[in-house]
Amino acid sequence: MGLDFNLKPSQDEETEYKTVDLDPEMTYDVLIIGGGPAGLTAAVYCMRKGVSTALITDEIGGQVTSTTEIENYMGYMYVEGEELVDKFEDQVKQFEIAYQEGKRVKSITDDQINQVTLEDGTTYQAKSIIVAAGKSSRKINCPGEERLTGKGVAYCAICDAPLYADKEVVIVGGGNSAIEAAIDLAKIAKEVTIVQLLDHLTADEILIERLEEYDNVNILYESEVAEIEGENKVENIVVQDTQQNNKQDIAADGIFIEIGWIPNTSFVEGVLQLNDYNEIMVDCKCRTNKEGIFAAGDITNVPFKQIIIASGEGAKAALSACDYVLKS
Repeated sequence: MGLDFNLKPSQDEETEYKTVDLDPEMTYDVLIIGGGPAGLTAAVYCMRKGVSTALITDEIGGQVTSTTEIENYMGYMYVEGEELVDKFEDQVKQFEIAYQEGKRVKSITDDQINQVTLEDGTTYQAKSIIVAAGKSSRKINCPGEERLTGKGVAYCAICDAPLYADKEVVIVGGGNSAIEAAIDLAKIAKEVTIVQLLDHLTADEILIERLEEYDNVNILYESEVAEIEGENKVENIVVQDTQQNNKQDIAADGIFIEIGWIPNTSFVEGVLQLNDYNEIMVDCKCRTNKEGIFAAGDITNVPFKQIIIASGEGAKAALSACDYVLKS
């Protein structure tokens, strides 16, 4: 593939995408699985290194697309999640990268030439693989959740809590992540309501003690969210008592669902080493336990799941993969 390093368009020039289809007959130098910040950054670094690169993703942008407002990504005082993803996508697609969107990976093998099999049965080959498939938030699967995601339904208090100053919010969950979110929000929100399925909180005692310092927090035990209501944004939460089945309406500007994340690692089980949280174990160079297979972003055991960290890890994984390919 020829590389065009003169990538800066003029102000009047529309972005010209140069991506090509994946070729099942070709053995790529690097094949990237995942189109979030880690995978897209890895793609740019690989292409600039001059190695043949392919990228397969179920959905471009990953979790970033459901983040309403971002104020902690360098170079932007403020940016919407979808806008940032558009910038990432434009930068990647100005290269002649083999690109396929809307496909899920079923499995990978770690033979001398690595093989990636999609759910539709298509297979691709590569000398090295970067797994950057991210995590999926656990859903409560109630009416309104999917429709209002990014419009008041959120899964990351670290990302979105500052948007709810002087507003009313609901938090679902009773573990550490939920109570940490409640503490952060209680500092700035008008009122915080915690909806907990159990009859007690499961967070660490020290977090529960800190939560008790705030008088604007209300906890509904043995309860679950039955429906999230609103036209173009969250306006009301219907909460059901699991013992009496009584329902009540809670006016809210937002709802944070903090019941955990699920690493998208099912397709690497039995191949790559996972930790107790089903995250891929990597070293400081993003290497897994299998030679030629690397991993980056939220899918790994690297702490602090943030957009900018995932991007950096993607760059690191790309450099490691390119180094492996060029030396092999």
